[in-house]
Amino acid sequence: MADSNETTINLVVLGKTQTGKSAAGNSLLGSSDFESRLSPSSVTTRCSLGRSGRILGLIRRNGCESALCVRVLDTPSYPHTALSKEQVRDMVRAALAHHFRKEGLHLALLVLRADLPLCPDESDDTVQLIQELLGPTWKDFTAVLLTHADKAEEAGYSEETYLHSASRTLLSLLSSVQHKYIFLDNHNSIIKEERNIVLTKLLNFIRKNNYQVLLKHSKE
Repeated sequence: MADSNETTINLVVLGKTQTGKSAAGNSLLGSSDFESRLSPSSVTTRCSLGRSGRILGLIRRNGCESALCVRVLDTPSYPHTALSKEQVRDMVRAALAHHFRKEGLHLALLVLRADLPLCPDESDDTVQLIQELLGPTWKDFTAVLLTHADKAEEAGYSEETYLHSASRTLLSLLSSVQHKYIFLDNHNSIIKEERNIVLTKLLNFIRKNNYQVLLKHSKE
């Protein structure tokens, strides 16, 4: 956290190739810091940190309005088309320690596509990565970000009907992280009002976690 007039939340986005990690990071920052495009191979090849400007009107602390600053660590996909799992894991671990060892990490965002079914074992690789990076309490510090929600909506699914029809694999994953999930419309998320709704939900997750952080003062 920063001073009393500014609250900083630290996030990392993790997921498979073409799930929309970098685009989601840009939506949270309200910027285009991270390269995001359609590609037959993994686009992101290194970790990079983005920082938003001061966002007003979303958070009050100690009875006073506090400006919000969002820091997002974008990461290579896991698995990756050009990097080994070990290379990605070591790269992300080093970046987390470098960027968040002073203030800590508030949430890891596991990015999945809402327009594609999650099949058994499909999320195992990324969940295993999160477990290795965050340790035994990873479930308390992980939320699921379901991108391309606009496509699910175009197919006639509301959030309620989508979850009613979702695979057991997805429902089990959402249950394991205490139902911390957010649907992200890849088009409307660039609109300020929609972005603020997503950030408010993330703040609620962090607040319910009593603003606890992981990785603080890590020497790895």
